[in-house]
Amino acid sequence: MLNDLSIKNFAIIDELHVSFNNGLNIISGETGAGKSIIIGAVNLLLGDRATSEMIRTKADAATVEALFDIKQNKALKEKISQMGFDAGNDLVIRRVISRTGKNKVLINGQMATLANLATVSESLINICGQHEHQIILHAENHIDILDDFGGCQPARAIYQESYNQYQQIKTQREKLENQRLGREEKTELIKFQLKEIEDIAPQIAEDKALVEEKKVLVNVQKLLDAARLAYNLLYGETSSIIEKLKNVQDQIKEIKKIDEKLKLSESELESSFFTLQEAALSLRDYSKNLFFDPARLAAIEERLEMINRLKRKHGGSLESVFLKKQEIEKELLLVSNVEEELDKLAQEEQIVCARMQQRAQKLSQLRTQAAIKLKDTVDREIHALNMPHASLEINFQGSAAGTTPEMFGPRGGDEVEFYLTANIGEEPKALNKIASGGELSRIVLALKNVLSHAGSVDTIVFDEVDSGIGGATAEIVGRKLKDVSVSHQVICITHLPQIACYGDRHLRVAKKVAGGRTTTVVDKLDDEQKIEEISRMLGGVDLTEMTRDHAREMLQSASASCLDREGEKNAKKSAHR
Repeated sequence: MLNDLSIKNFAIIDELHVSFNNGLNIISGETGAGKSIIIGAVNLLLGDRATSEMIRTKADAATVEALFDIKQNKALKEKISQMGFDAGNDLVIRRVISRTGKNKVLINGQMATLANLATVSESLINICGQHEHQIILHAENHIDILDDFGGCQPARAIYQESYNQYQQIKTQREKLENQRLGREEKTELIKFQLKEIEDIAPQIAEDKALVEEKKVLVNVQKLLDAARLAYNLLYGETSSIIEKLKNVQDQIKEIKKIDEKLKLSESELESSFFTLQEAALSLRDYSKNLFFDPARLAAIEERLEMINRLKRKHGGSLESVFLKKQEIEKELLLVSNVEEELDKLAQEEQIVCARMQQRAQKLSQLRTQAAIKLKDTVDREIHALNMPHASLEINFQGSAAGTTPEMFGPRGGDEVEFYLTANIGEEPKALNKIASGGELSRIVLALKNVLSHAGSVDTIVFDEVDSGIGGATAEIVGRKLKDVSVSHQVICITHLPQIACYGDRHLRVAKKVAGGRTTTVVDKLDDEQKIEEISRMLGGVDLTEMTRDHAREMLQSASASCLDREGEKNAKKSAHR
């Protein structure tokens, strides 16, 4: 229940504090006094978007704060606790709108997000105003209203689980099919590329080896001449290096026979002799194997051209060619795997579709049962609102039983729309075809009253639900609002005295000018002030004693009516016992 509402620097409100009671709280006042501003402030507590234009002129920030009594709402307390906020019997929500800094949301003094606020406030207040009229007028919302009334949400959540699974499988299947189509278009190209690589079959570092071999073949004569000359210098000609080294060894031996002081090692000289001898033999063998092979040179050049062509196509190196080959092989493997994956998805889709259809049909059955009950309940409410011949029709334009999986939506296979027959002999019309604003207002009130008993919201705000009605109908609406206030805290903004006289607490909104600035004030009315306000609502600016007498009579009549209705309820309870 909303206990207190504080507003500061919001629109034309300088500073305002309003307290609300149980039962029916009436808010009245002249047009433009600021009643809608108060509702706008309440909407901020429900998570509406805040803008700097809402801040009062010359102020830096606007603040809206509300105190709720939630000691009876265990589910909400548990929800608040699970979100990490302090959860006691009182709940304080505060919103700060800043011109320069960041806007703030606080829940029980702790910083929160708009998502946190929306989650909490959906269990606190429900505002029934012009927006509510629009919700009920749009047929796409009717199935939600029916589900809320009939308690179909758990079954709908179970259905949605299957629906989401189906959508995921469908999306995955379509993605794979698109991949398959896309791959099929280039499969021939990548197969050709793979065949070209496989036909040439390059080996690791083959290009470098071929370049080295080509260099040798092109320079065979030069290499042969150098090898032969080196061999002859070492070994092959008279006075070769090896022959001279042999002579050196002999001379050293002669010296050491005479003088042992010579420290040259004969073994080192001998080792050098053998090393040079092996080098000479290697040069001889090397030159024997050198010969020019024009056929081999042509083959190398042809092979290099093929390898270089692959390198130019696939990244400029053999390493990139090998990587490309791996990529192509993986892609071709994916193409072959797609068909297998699509087969698996088709089987899974069949199972999920069957489950989804079964759950959709169960949900549809619950809706059919709820529609019968909703029609009967709303019809009684409408008749009590001075529309004795009106009847609500709930049309199922589509049925889950005859719907293919592709036609299912997130809310099932049903299409629901509310129609209304307002008078005897008239064909039912869609709600958005109802010409009378008064009829629509009463439909909204009837639905709100019915749904309020099914919902868990403690406070309902009726913002000018009296649009288009008056006289006896307005009095009936007043009684109906009084009935709703037995189980819910009701805050009603009204221009009609027939409704206002049923209020348990009456608040008057007015504008006043102080210090050259306009501001809004709210006064709680005592009994005499109630008479004056209802007189104003009855007679306008110039109040007469006759108007005041009429106002007193209306208040007394409303009070007596409430006592009579309370007595009837108590009598029924006693009879039931």
